[in-house]
Amino acid sequence: MNAPYVSTRDALSRRHFLRGLGTAIALPALEAMHPVFGAQTATGPVKRFVALNASLGFHGPGLFPETPGRGYALTPYLEKIKAHRDDFTLFSGLSHPNQAGNNGHASELTWLTSAQRPGLAGFKNSISIDQLMARHLRGQTRVSHLALTTTHNSLSWTESGVQIPAERSPSKIFKELFIDGTGKEVAKELAELKRGHSILDTVMDDAKRMERTLGHRDLEKLEQYFSSVRDLESSFEQSEEWATKPKPKVEDQPPVDISDNNDILAKQRQMYHLITLALQTDSTRIATFGLGALNSPPSQIEGVSRDWHNLSHHGKDEAKISELKLIEEAEFTVFDEFLTRLKETPEGSGNLLDATAVLFGSNLGNASSHDWRNLPIILAGGGYRHGAYAAHDSKENTPLANLFVPLAQRMGVEIEDFGSSSKATLRGLEETS
Repeated sequence: MNAPYVSTRDALSRRHFLRGLGTAIALPALEAMHPVFGAQTATGPVKRFVALNASLGFHGPGLFPETPGRGYALTPYLEKIKAHRDDFTLFSGLSHPNQAGNNGHASELTWLTSAQRPGLAGFKNSISIDQLMARHLRGQTRVSHLALTTTHNSLSWTESGVQIPAERSPSKIFKELFIDGTGKEVAKELAELKRGHSILDTVMDDAKRMERTLGHRDLEKLEQYFSSVRDLESSFEQSEEWATKPKPKVEDQPPVDISDNNDILAKQRQMYHLITLALQTDSTRIATFGLGALNSPPSQIEGVSRDWHNLSHHGKDEAKISELKLIEEAEFTVFDEFLTRLKETPEGSGNLLDATAVLFGSNLGNASSHDWRNLPIILAGGGYRHGAYAAHDSKENTPLANLFVPLAQRMGVEIEDFGSSSKATLRGLEETS
């Protein structure tokens, strides 16, 4: 996490801050554990949240209908998820303000945070909405959140603006969630937790000795750091309580990681399946997943011969658009399989899709021009009244964070604003009566 800059000789170095905290974050299975199928809380069925980001966007004409409302004609991409027409709402005209960053793809950094001017001088990211939810739910599940990717990028950020590493190995995720360790492995994990406590104690002691030597601005940064350390200490304590408890048993065999880095659809399928298992077993209630992108042609998609990133910069070249649509239609097909799996999984008196708000979209509205406005946003499940296309102003976009506020409130987070949100409501987001 961002540590304060200190010039005094006896000050703790920035590397020491990062190393001490990084060690704690990197430990396996550090969150509290609670393997329960079909979990209930004191106030009713549990609620869940999943965010899925396609970093190269979607070709607008393939996705957005010509007319808004409930009677819209299906577009090629929506045709792929038509079985769930009443399970999702499509939004247009949403974006975070001031997302022009240090490169055309920098807005991916802030898709779940809404921080402005990503990557430019002085930029500091803020907490992502999934982590705000995860912090509120900490201790109620084995893992507070899953941050997943098919490449290297993560969508999740801490309160101090530090990117949380995302996991790209399905086999590793499966092992941590569903395979009990041996007695020796459990003992090692407990020892690592105790070591993490020791590291935090040392860093905190050193940091506290620095306080009287720092200026006001550095003291503010140091207090943010103290808050983050206290959160980690809480995680350690909860993890120690659950480290010896058995993990949930699932019928699935451990997955084998896909060796073909270009087989993006197979990678997405694996991650979607793991998310479903994690939610079904109440191993976590929060997940983010970067769907991935390539600077090469995706394999296993007939008719695609050019590299995906190049195709996204089609410049209205119809030949490129034709290949790009093949990729994006395939992504929607795989997304449809995920929604179907959630809907076919019983949960209480309903199904897992009813219990899970699924945010599916991109940080780019037009990848060809790196335009971060007019984002493609789909919200599925979550117990909302769906079936419509809600078109907001394409020139004066509505803040995307206006959607984040009610999604967080649904998870029990008591907020009235988040990031750039202008209100705690969003036209087109309808709760069931």
